[in-house]
Amino acid sequence: MDRNEVLKRSKDAGIHRILNPGIDLETSRRAIRLAEAHAQVFAAIGVHPHDALSWNEDTNFHLRKLAEGSKVVAIGEIGLDYYRNRSPHEQQRRVFLEQLALAAELGLPVVIHNRQATQDVLALVSEWHGELVRSGSPLAQRPGVMHSFSDGEDFARQAIEMNFYIGFSGPVTFQNARDLQQVAAALPLDHILVETDAPFLTPHPHRGQRNEPAYVHYVVEKIAALHQITYSKTAEITTASAARLFAW
Repeated sequence: MDRNEVLKRSKDAGIHRILNPGIDLETSRRAIRLAEAHAQVFAAIGVHPHDALSWNEDTNFHLRKLAEGSKVVAIGEIGLDYYRNRSPHEQQRRVFLEQLALAAELGLPVVIHNRQATQDVLALVSEWHGELVRSGSPLAQRPGVMHSFSDGEDFARQAIEMNFYIGFSGPVTFQNARDLQQVAAALPLDHILVETDAPFLTPHPHRGQRNEPAYVHYVVEKIAALHQITYSKTAEITTASAARLFAW
């Protein structure tokens, strides 16, 4: 594999922090090992909705132990996916709720995956965030990010009201993504994060190829153009937001 070359290209592109999320216990362990081997890499740990059926009575315990690692900065990628339907919806919701509770217990923000499940994601997250507020948890001020956002402005603004960040990845650069670009342009820049979702969702002009962290600069360029400000200012603001969210 060319992982070292990928990381070198990211450094050369001026990227100093990379969040690498797990999608199950094994990939979460691998994310931690990679983070421990490279200073610029950090880990998120969790069970993706596609893998919700892998959850058993021991999974929560193992995630809690993994979270003790110093390079673990978030719980994710977690959430709901009603598009692929690789796990029953009720099982997805149960696993999502368990991991939201774990994040609250550990004081770690969440990286949320949502595909065609907006109403259920909003309902579950609103209840969770409300409990954070009622309990006085500092996590209520930086609860997480709506990862690789593909929904509408209304949902985005409701998430921002709960102090979530909205993450935009390669699709915002696509020439036919006018609706998504309008959402990105309408949102406050200080609640936007830039992402790659590598190796997927490669931005234009490399669409169709394997994605990698160095390509995040195309997302920054598009967000800067949509907000009609400079690339450097966009990079500065989104970098500061990521640092605030992940405390790195």
